[in-house]
Parts: sequence; C-alpha cells; structure tokens
Amino acid sequence: MAGEDCVRKRQSGSTTTCKTPENEEKQRRPESERSFQNSSNGRVDVDHVITRKMQLIAEAEQLKPAFMKEVDSHFTEFVNSLVAKSVLLDSSSSASLFPASCSEKELHKAKTLRAPPEHGKIFMARRSLLDELFEVSHIRTIYHMFIALLIVFILSTLLVDFIDEGRLVLGFDLLVFVFGKFPVVFCTWLCMFCATVTVPYNLFVWWAQGYCSSSHRVLRSLFYGMLFTLFQTAGLGFGPTYIAVSYALPPASRFIVILEQVRLVMKAHSFVRENVPRVLSSVKDKSSTVPIPRISQYLYFLFAPTLIYRDNYPRNPMIRWGYVATKFAQVLGSLFYAYYIFVRLCIPQFRNSSQETFNLRGLVLCIFNSILPGVLILFLVFFAFLHCWLNAFAEMLRFADRMFYKDWWNSTSYANYYRTWNVVVHDWLYYYAYRDFLWFFGKKFKAAAMLSVFTVSAAVHEYVLSICFGYFYPVLFFLFMCFGMVFNFILNDRRKGPIWNVIMWTSLFLGQGVIICLYSQEWYARQYCPMENPTFLDYLKPRSWSCHIKM
Repeated sequence: MAGEDCVRKRQSGSTTTCKTPENEEKQRRPESERSFQNSSNGRVDVDHVITRKMQLIAEAEQLKPAFMKEVDSHFTEFVNSLVAKSVLLDSSSSASLFPASCSEKELHKAKTLRAPPEHGKIFMARRSLLDELFEVSHIRTIYHMFIALLIVFILSTLLVDFIDEGRLVLGFDLLVFVFGKFPVVFCTWLCMFCATVTVPYNLFVWWAQGYCSSSHRVLRSLFYGMLFTLFQTAGLGFGPTYIAVSYALPPASRFIVILEQVRLVMKAHSFVRENVPRVLSSVKDKSSTVPIPRISQYLYFLFAPTLIYRDNYPRNPMIRWGYVATKFAQVLGSLFYAYYIFVRLCIPQFRNSSQETFNLRGLVLCIFNSILPGVLILFLVFFAFLHCWLNAFAEMLRFADRMFYKDWWNSTSYANYYRTWNVVVHDWLYYYAYRDFLWFFGKKFKAAAMLSVFTVSAAVHEYVLSICFGYFYPVLFFLFMCFGMVFNFILNDRRKGPIWNVIMWTSLFLGQGVIICLYSQEWYARQYCPMENPTFLDYLKPRSWSCHIKM
C-alpha cells in the first residue's frame, strides 16, 4: 500500500516525496491556503486574512444578483399558485364541490364548474400596497421627506407673511372659499344618497317579482329599464348638476357633489347589471325562488370602496380605529399640503402671468414651472383618496380587499398605467364598458371597445372639470383622446426596459404641467375679463385666448 511504501522509503533514507492522499490533497490546495498554513512561527498573517475575506465578499456580491433573481422567480410562482388556490377554496360553492375525499379527477371536474375569473371580479383579502411598502424603512423615509417638504412650505408661507404684514397670518382664506356653502353640499348629497337607496332597489325588486309570471316580459323589462335610465339621467344626472351651477358652489364643493353624483350613478348601474342576469338565469332554470338581494347588502355596497356589486365581500374580523384615525388625519394633512402648494407655487405665478401679453416663450415657461406643483398634486390625490380615504372606509366596514391601486409607478407602458393607477374605476370600465361592448358587438371589435372606453373616461373627466371650474376648456379631453390613445398603443405592454419607465414618467410630468398651466390661466382670465351677459357659447370659448389682448 501507499502508506507501507512511504515507511520503507523513509527507513531507507530517501528524500522522495510520498504520494499519499494527504500529500496529494495538499498539492491541490490553492497557493494562498498553503502560504497561510505555512505562516512563520504559527503567527496569523492578518493582511492575508483581510485579503481573503475581501475576496470572499466580492465573490458573494457577484453571486448575489443571480441568487436573488432565482429566489424571486420561485417566490413569485409560489405566491401566484397560493393566491389561485386560496381564491378557489375561499368561495362557499367550492367548499361543497371539493370534499376531503374527492379524487384528482373529481377535483378537476369540479374546477370546470366554476366560472372563470374573466366572467367577473374576484374579491379576496389583501392589503394595500403602500401599507406593505411603509413597513420598509427606506420607503418610509421617502414619506418622511414629503412631510419635511410640507414643513418647509409652512415655514416659507409664515415667514413671507410675517415679513410682508409684520405679523403671523394664520388664516386659510383659500380653504374657506373653495369649501364654501357646505350646508347646500350636505343637503344635495343626502338627497342623492336617499334617492339612490330607494329608486334603483325598488325598481329592481318590482321588476324581478313580476318578471316570472308576466306574459309580456320584454315590454316589462323595457318599461322598468326606461324608468331606471330616466332616474340615472334626470334624477342623478341633471339634478345635482343644476344645484351646483344655480347655487354657484365654489370649486371644492362642486367637486364633492359631482364626484358623488358619478360614484352613485356607477354604483346603481353595477347593482342592476349584476343582479338582472341572476333573475334571468333563475327564470330560465325554472327556479322557485327569485334571487333578490337584501336591502342591507345594497346599503353596504353603497358605502363599500368598490364599484362592483357582490352580495358578500371578504371581511376582516375587527376594526382598527387607530388605523382609521391615522388615515383621516393623513387626508387632512394632504388637504393642507395642497393648500400650501397652491399658495406658494401656483397663485403667485398665475396671478401675474395672466396680466402679461401672450407669447410662446411665456407659455413654455408656464408649462415647465407648473410641472412641480402638478406632480405634487398628482401624488396628493393618489395618496389622499386612493390610499387614505378608501382604506379608512374599508377599515370601518371591515372590507378586506384593499387593492385599490397597484404599482403604477413601475409602469413601462401607458396600458399598464391605466390598469394600475385606479383599480376601482378600471374594474368598472373593464367589466361594464369594455366587456359588455365586446359581448354586444362581438370580440372582433376590441379596438372599437378600447376606443369607447377611452371616450367615456375622457368625457366623464372633462364633465367633472367643466362643472367644477365653471367653464369648458377640453384640455384633459384632448390629452386623453389624442396623446393618451397614441401612448396606449406605442407604449404598450411589450415595452419592458427601464427606459420606457423613464419615458412614461417624463410624459406624465409634462402632461401635469400642461393641465395645471392651461386650466389656471383660464381661471384667472375669467376673473380678469368677466362678461356681463355671457351666452352659452361664451362658456365654451376659452377666455384666456383673448383676455390678454383686451388687457
């Protein structure tokens, strides 16, 4: 054996190195390890240890991206699979379809009995994305930076007022003005809400109870459908708009009335749209019972932060009142934030620029100077309404599905941005505008369906701004229908690189600057150039185009 040969060689005085496994292993070791083992007098070479440690750290850093990418891929697959299984097992119907003793074949057969997800929105218990991100200290620091910016705005306003007036001016005249005539707003909202509770629900109940036994089902459906349409257009449509205009409500008060009007119209449509097919299906199946929701379910839906009706939603076991108070406090803070943005960044600029002669250079400077306040207002609307306001009501109602938005800030395409910015409204447009259009005209007209959705969304946005500002200036409609449609096809879902996210944010910044600049110029032009007896066309013609000439 190798060991015996080595002993004989040592006895004979040979200096030849023995080829034992231990010696071969030593020869195969790196030079750095052998030099470390052969350090003089048994002392540790500190420099060598540090060098070796830095080499190991560098190798670990090189392996880290590939390792994290692999872990992220497997984790994403695991979470998607887990969510799909939880959704399947969460419904009450699936509980009866999947007994513990069923075989794989029976399980597959039961899955096919369930309506696929594209037939309707599936609600599940999930948190809002910002609530999860704020648990990360780095993201929470960005939130703290916005709070610090608010403090800077407050200090700037107080110091400037103290220098100009010689005292601290703590008045909030702008807030008092824009939220004026609040009793009229509350009474209008109360009438709208009570009408939405009684009229659509009772019309549906009367139609459903007599539909099965009626000998003229088509005429009955047309009659009640016309009554419902009349209520939507005249009751919820014309009534609040007339009050907002005739009572000359200030801008923020008009926003409350008009946005509630749009919300209740969409909710009433969803309630009827979801329940009519159930009644028709029960009649077709010759069921002895008519599926009519309880009034309590309809009331819960009217307050719930969703525009898609369901008899039941996933609910949380308890209400965290501290969370509710925090969200309402953040809404109030965002309101004051917007106030200081207008006071420090918008009003001084547009109050002076509206009295200057119009020129291209002034317009370009106005747009770029409006980007910062426009982007800040965009962030505040998102945070105050889509996150804080909706989460506060969801918590009070124990509404568990908090996916009111997705990670729209990571979008590399406008198609993805439109889907993720406001999930609540997007779901309504997708199921009741886009999919119903395809159901009625056929799946070959997807482009026409998308165009119809863009048109409806742009028209409603422009309607809200026109009523709230008191003039028609279709800047937002033009941006929606022209640039929005073009970017939706150019910046589509095939664009995945980081450069497309940069392009998306750049165009979004410019769009916000255009909106703030042009609408603000028109507002001040109508203040400086009023008309004694304006006609209907005067409300449609932009005043900012001619006001500078008259000055």
